[in-house]
Amino acid sequence: MGICLSARIKAETSPSHTGESSKHVSADVNDISRSSSKSSSSSVPPTPRSEGEILQSSNLKSFSFADLKMATRNFRPDSVLGEGGFGSVFKGWIDENSFAASKPGTGMIIAVKKLNLESFQGHKEWLAEVNYLGQFCHPHLVKLIGYCLEDEHRLLVYEFMPRGSLENHLFRRGSYFQPLSWNLRIKVALDAAKGLAFLHSAETKVIYRDFKTSNILLDTNYTAKLSDFGLAKDGPTGDKSHVSTRVMGTYGYAAPEYLATGHLTVRSDIYSFGVVLLEMLSGRRAVDKNRPSGEHNLVEWARPYLTNKRKIFRILDSRLEGQYSLDVAYKAANLALRCLSTEPKFRPSMDEVVKELDQFNDSTKEMANTLGNQTTGQRHRRRSAGDLPKANVVSAAAYPRPSASPLFTK
Repeated sequence: MGICLSARIKAETSPSHTGESSKHVSADVNDISRSSSKSSSSSVPPTPRSEGEILQSSNLKSFSFADLKMATRNFRPDSVLGEGGFGSVFKGWIDENSFAASKPGTGMIIAVKKLNLESFQGHKEWLAEVNYLGQFCHPHLVKLIGYCLEDEHRLLVYEFMPRGSLENHLFRRGSYFQPLSWNLRIKVALDAAKGLAFLHSAETKVIYRDFKTSNILLDTNYTAKLSDFGLAKDGPTGDKSHVSTRVMGTYGYAAPEYLATGHLTVRSDIYSFGVVLLEMLSGRRAVDKNRPSGEHNLVEWARPYLTNKRKIFRILDSRLEGQYSLDVAYKAANLALRCLSTEPKFRPSMDEVVKELDQFNDSTKEMANTLGNQTTGQRHRRRSAGDLPKANVVSAAAYPRPSASPLFTK
């Protein structure tokens, strides 16, 4: 799927909440301008530049503020789904056909992002979101249904993603957020990679610039979709190798060359993908000041272990309890390491990342089928290393986690 060219977007009938990202840490969050224009083709219209062109060319529903106020029950506090740099996200309901506000519990569930007038993000980020998601349709990009531009009000209306953000499932503790299984982590990584690969394609040429776990949302079936395009940027055109821009994004995810020079390329997104993949493998945040000294920065701490097949167990999330084969875990760690290369030219393309993750996904499905056959007729329980075939599987007995070591202090 690619560019949406229909006169009006038709929202899916199945409810699918959008979350809100954590705040951006940037050198200058006011720079969202795009210095270069996309080259046009017969199938892709040039990206519009003026506000009027963007709003007229989008495939989105224009909502009134009164409509969204009614749909969200006057933006009630108990309707808040999340908060971030842009503002708050509220749960609401609209009619599936007319898109008019409906009673709570009836019609289609939506997520309404409302700009906080005092936030450090603003109209340019709002317009960038409309610009990109108003044109693109892809199974791994969150669907933007419409917007509201009325007086000082700036709102965005998305499909509802019931399972929230990947960030919550990886890092929050509680009965609602159970640890994601190895299989689901590989699936989510593959979905997110497909979304980035689409953005990087020759037809699209968009640099996402804020790839992180809080911007990856999950639907009922754990299908992952990228959200929050406020910092997205048109990629370089012609013989240009990069886009020059002020440094913006989130600390811990930005590529080192981008931080150093302000030169932005698709390889910058690939570095961010490597950080997220490492978070998924380890169950640790990219930056966590609550960790012991030497473990605050995930990439710096994990890098020495990623190159050694006998040491990668030290960075793998203990909650996975041996659900993975050692071969696949090592290959996944190696993929993360290549994405995190300090030299951008040595990072794989997103198409290559998708291909490798697809192979991992096939392997995990095969292993899951094997386990399913072995446990037929048994009651469902949490898996441990003992549930897996002995050959080539990480075992708690074979690879003990020495609790006395500060490397494993929670």
